Amino acid sequence: MRHRAAFTLIEVLISIALLGIILPALYQSVTLLRDSNSHLFSHLMKAKADAKATRTLFLDIASSDGNLTLHKDEFDRLCLEKTNNSLYGLSQAKVCWVVLKQNKTLVRAEGIGFHLPVGMEEKVEVDAVMRDMALFDLYWKGDKVLVVLQQKGKEPVSFMVQGITKPKPKKIKIKKPKAKKPSAPGKTAEHNATRPPSPGNSAPLAPPSF
Repeated sequence: MRHRAAFTLIEVLISIALLGIILPALYQSVTLLRDSNSHLFSHLMKAKADAKATRTLFLDIASSDGNLTLHKDEFDRLCLEKTNNSLYGLSQAKVCWVVLKQNKTLVRAEGIGFHLPVGMEEKVEVDAVMRDMALFDLYWKGDKVLVVLQQKGKEPVSFMVQGITKPKPKKIKIKKPKAKKPSAPGKTAEHNATRPPSPGNSAPLAPPSF
């Protein structure tokens, strides 16, 4: 029996036909896998950014001195007059969390002693945190602050910060003027007694007796 040294033309054509069927399916599966990995990566990065945002908000409140200002509206606005959690190396910073009307974007503004709306001369760093906000509510009762955040089409995220108390107003001490001490009556009499008589008021001398 003689062995064949090469493929026949029919076998080559069959192999090419099979490759033509397999390769497109294999390429499509690779493309789907690549797209799924890309979506998963973007989802993980967005989830990481959201987790960082909630962590930053938590640390802002937990590191504050308790001087919080809440403005209730369609979206709440939170301002912390002093917090030690600074993203820009400030020892103590004022931080405000506001939802902008454009794209319902939640932003974080950090600076020193600024006011809202921010003036032209005030130096403030503003970072966009979340977009398409559907809910941003805060509730403060006692020493507990509850925060609820939700983006459109996503589950709400909530957390609570405990131990936040308002600082007590400092008492201003009014200095009373010191009253003058009255002089003692004994010293006045003694002083008058020892005072020498003035020449105009001296009594006439009696004539000498011989």
